[in-house]
Amino acid sequence: MEVRAIELIRRVRYGRLATTRRALPFLAVARHLVIDGRVVLRMHSGLGHHESCDGTVVAYGVDNFDAAATGDGGGEDSGALWSVQFTGPAEVVHPTEEQRTRFGAAPLQVNGEPFEPVYLRLDPHFVTMHTLDFHATQPSHHTA
Repeated sequence: MEVRAIELIRRVRYGRLATTRRALPFLAVARHLVIDGRVVLRMHSGLGHHESCDGTVVAYGVDNFDAAATGDGGGEDSGALWSVQFTGPAEVVHPTEEQRTRFGAAPLQVNGEPFEPVYLRLDPHFVTMHTLDFHATQPSHHTA
């Protein structure tokens, strides 16, 4: 399942990081890449989310729900919706210049502030994957 989950996460660019801050749950949007089997996130440092995540266990969720809603379907699985969640420890990292370039263009601003990137690496220990297939062949319930 982990290999399939890694294949799926590569199909989309953004996901949602989930953790707690001051004992309250929160979600944060992040851009991701898979580098050496780990999920590396790019976030805005000005929000301070990376400080709450560094050295803790977090969850990161990715799905193709938006692509499916627009008819794209998220690639070869047209008609199938999927979601993947990775859970594991996160730490602040400093990617190489080549890795930072792979993230592509960054936003100019976040909440009116200049975007200042910070990177977290998530080492997935638990992977959960769900699929919803709308085109699967249904068994017939008719009897003769």
